[in-house]
Amino acid sequence: MTRLASEPRHPPILLEDDEHLFLDGVSWGFYEHLLRETRHRRLRITFDSGMLEITSRIFGHEAAKSFIGQMISTLSFLTNCPMASGGSPTFRRRDKQKGLEPDECYFFNAHTKVRRIKRWNPKFHPPPDLAVEIDIFSRSIDREPIYAALAVPELWHYDGARIRCLHLIGDRYSVRKRSKFFPFLEVSHLSQFMDRVEDADHTTVIREFISWVKRNGWAAE
Repeated sequence: MTRLASEPRHPPILLEDDEHLFLDGVSWGFYEHLLRETRHRRLRITFDSGMLEITSRIFGHEAAKSFIGQMISTLSFLTNCPMASGGSPTFRRRDKQKGLEPDECYFFNAHTKVRRIKRWNPKFHPPPDLAVEIDIFSRSIDREPIYAALAVPELWHYDGARIRCLHLIGDRYSVRKRSKFFPFLEVSHLSQFMDRVEDADHTTVIREFISWVKRNGWAAE
């Protein structure tokens, strides 16, 4: 049975006032102006139909997204799966009145189409095939509908306790065991390595992750 992507949810950590700002009734023009004015600052700006949210980049959030990104890159390398990493640029669509910066994003099917992109444009460029969403801090705007409007087919969602794999079905996300792009992988199994980084350095845990991939017979020869 299909489960809604929003169920269940790990309780979020509250942000401090100086780490979070929410505004309503904001125009698209103001959103774009804000993006231009803050492009050199470490902020995450989310826009959804007049609602705008600004959050600081918090250490725990950045550490989690960095390590999940390491696992995806390592898995792509070990399995010889062609991939282009997109990082966390701003993806926005004026026609949908939605925009955000993913924590990490990747192009698999479209990896050859984004190699020379300097600035993403929805009129000419494909959306990421896979986005990573770290959801360990409280937010005012639900980001899943924005990813859906951007037509991102797969989302890996980490809530501080586990990683879930979400597939876009129609206009909403549903939980699935396996990744579209690593079909042998039950994504929830990666949560064990997120738990390990609380007790060991990233290099050690990535070595353990590599050994795990090889033991399962997924590494290319």
